[in-house]
Amino acid sequence: MLAPDLAGRTALVTGSAKGVGREFLLAIAACGADVAVQYRTSPDAAAEVADRAREHGVAAAAVEADVTDPDDVAAMFESVEATLDTVDILVNNVGAFAPRHWEDIDFETWQTVLETNLNGTYLCAKAALPAMREQAWGRIVNVGYASGERALVSPKNFPYFVAKTGVLMFTRMLAADTSESGVTVNAVSPYVVENSDEFPDDLPRGRPASFEDMVQPLLFFLDEDSDYISGANVEVSGGWLPETV
Repeated sequence: MLAPDLAGRTALVTGSAKGVGREFLLAIAACGADVAVQYRTSPDAAAEVADRAREHGVAAAAVEADVTDPDDVAAMFESVEATLDTVDILVNNVGAFAPRHWEDIDFETWQTVLETNLNGTYLCAKAALPAMREQAWGRIVNVGYASGERALVSPKNFPYFVAKTGVLMFTRMLAADTSESGVTVNAVSPYVVENSDEFPDDLPRGRPASFEDMVQPLLFFLDEDSDYISGANVEVSGGWLPETV
């Protein structure tokens, strides 16, 4: 496992009470960064993750917020800065998933998928950037979806694909817009992960991506020596081709 030296940094990982976000946060804590666990409906799980992070000798805080609400996002960053420090590392992991035919998705769910994946990424990045620009250092890593750059179009789970394509477009735009600031913006894009809701019959390499598979590119992007790598997207897909579906 890669282990960049993140001592003295503060990281905020959205949706980090459970699943991939939890593993992202604990891996960052293991590298020496203080960490903020963002959650919306899982306070006990968030508190447990913060406790686990502290075992690495770092400071940790759990903060409740709805990343689709501008006021909540502003309050979240204020809370993290007051409790820990300025956010140096932002991992936009939150994103609802609706693996159903688009006609079977009600409007509220459609909106939730788009807002949590795309709007949440936008709002959190916008809140984090002023301090990152001021200190001329920052790392933003967004979670996309494998094949997103090829605009996967499928009637099943369509709003998710739309949102994740938008996330990857946003990643590339933001990388260009921060190219003179010391900030890097990259993406990690899985296909099927070990905690995914559904598993297709034919998985690349005979298995889903593990949490460790997801953590590797994240830590690579956070490394001090990765400061010229921005606007990149690493697909953690085992070589999956959407054309085969």
